[in-house]
Amino acid sequence: MSQPVPPPSGNPFADGAAPQPYPMAPPPAPARDNVALGLVAALVAALVAGGVYGAVMGGIEREIGWAAIGVGFLVGLAAGKVGGRNPVLPIASAALSLGAVYLGQLVGIAVMVAKQLNVSATDVFLEEFGLLTEAWSEGKDAMTFLFFALAAFAAFSGAKKAAA
Repeated sequence: MSQPVPPPSGNPFADGAAPQPYPMAPPPAPARDNVALGLVAALVAALVAGGVYGAVMGGIEREIGWAAIGVGFLVGLAAGKVGGRNPVLPIASAALSLGAVYLGQLVGIAVMVAKQLNVSATDVFLEEFGLLTEAWSEGKDAMTFLFFALAAFAAFSGAKKAAA
């Protein structure tokens, strides 16, 4: 006959089992408080998003407010995710998003002019940059500055939220 098994006492070592070592701790999360890397990421995002914004704007031949917001948000997101919580990053993101929207508007004008003249938009952008800035200056209106403000706000808030 077998002996009845006594109820568990709550002690894991009562039956003579050796103690098990604690599992290894996971590696620490990568440091995200790298301001310089956050600024580089924001700059790259600004250049790429500004170029895409300009290509879309030139393709449909009008400014798009939600796209300007997207440009700003992408710049802020890149800065916040890579750079962390440094208070410089939201401000730098807002400034870079202004430049990105301006770049995008110039690219958009270059695409529109290139379509009319049947030439390369790159040639128009690089060779006639002075004329592009004059055309932008003559065509700016209240909506242009609203798009700048929306992009800067989206970049600032995007950087703060991404770092949280």
